[in-house]
Amino acid sequence: MSSATRNKTYVLVHGAYHGAWCWKEVTQTLRGKGHTVYTPTLTGLGERSHLLTAQTTLDTFIEDIAQVIKFEDLSEVILVGHSFAGSVLSAIADRMPDRLRHLVYLDALILNSGESSADRSPERVEAYRQKAIASGDGLSIPPAEPIHYGITDSEQAKWYETKLTPHPLQTYYDKLHLKNTLGNGVPTTYIACSNPYFATTEASRTIAQSMPGWEYLEIPTGHNAMSLMPEQLTQMLLAIT
Repeated sequence: MSSATRNKTYVLVHGAYHGAWCWKEVTQTLRGKGHTVYTPTLTGLGERSHLLTAQTTLDTFIEDIAQVIKFEDLSEVILVGHSFAGSVLSAIADRMPDRLRHLVYLDALILNSGESSADRSPERVEAYRQKAIASGDGLSIPPAEPIHYGITDSEQAKWYETKLTPHPLQTYYDKLHLKNTLGNGVPTTYIACSNPYFATTEASRTIAQSMPGWEYLEIPTGHNAMSLMPEQLTQMLLAIT
């Protein structure tokens, strides 16, 4: 049985401002081919946006995913993380590598231990956050326009505008703490969105290409490949062994 047809277990983790909703098309195709797919929404986002508090931290996000893996008795997991969720992937690999089959960083942040998401942000992105902090509730950062994620189709943009939610502020400034080397020996693939490249993940792409044994791939679309090229992205995920 080929790697594309053998039943696999995928856990797809969305990025900042998003929720499980962003994986809809990819999820439908994977499940249609007989695979098991979980798309947990991180605390304070999407349909769980009502749970956002000042105590929502990066560790909250990490526990969100760890608890799904634990209580659903998952093993041999292909763990996929988009954008901000790269830090969550790294933490899960650090804490429970025995449950994982493969890591897939989808145009995602790769942080070194002791770094925060804010440490990797371009100046204009951090300036946007600081402006939002000054004028907001101190708990969250409002989402950027859909075009920021590469969404140019007007109907798709309207749909995104109804789904994007503010992101818990503290998670941007929490440091990632790892006890082991990055990836912790779990087979890893980095998929970069290359048309255009996303400025926030520039350093992460460089790290991914320098990691011994990691596979580096590109998909010729904007940052949100799961909405812009769902079929091609799904085929790439199906090819993961």
